Amino acid sequence: MEKIDKLDKKILSILSLNARMAFKDVAQECGVSRAAIHQRVQRLIDENIITGSGFTINPKSLGYSTCTYVGITLEKGSMYKDVVEELALIPEIVECHFTTGPYTMLIKLYARDNEQLMDLLNNKLQGIRGVVSTETMISLEQSLRREIPVISD
Repeated sequence: MEKIDKLDKKILSILSLNARMAFKDVAQECGVSRAAIHQRVQRLIDENIITGSGFTINPKSLGYSTCTYVGITLEKGSMYKDVVEELALIPEIVECHFTTGPYTMLIKLYARDNEQLMDLLNNKLQGIRGVVSTETMISLEQSLRREIPVISD
């Protein structure tokens, strides 16, 4: 991975606030050509520094009113990859992390309501081989969501 220079950091900072900003506008703000921005962004993508872009969909607009975090304890940590394969088959799960602390893994999921949440927990998650227990935490409100800050040297 090449070193990220000051211009890369400025581009990342701008695009992290508005990924839909036209390259010509990014170029103007950075004082370089549109072609230079295009080349830089492509390199940042190729080097896995920029790992995605797109639209963020409001889950409530699709009928998913309950955001839930579930701590999962596995029988053995070595079962993690197999459990992840099973979790990947559940479309309501949007994040999965292998963690330290009281849980082997932590997932984030969306449910339409408490009835669907109970079905997901009892009939899907807890039925996966290796899952010993789950602890559910319902998010009442998402107060903050952002990218990691890009700090210039």
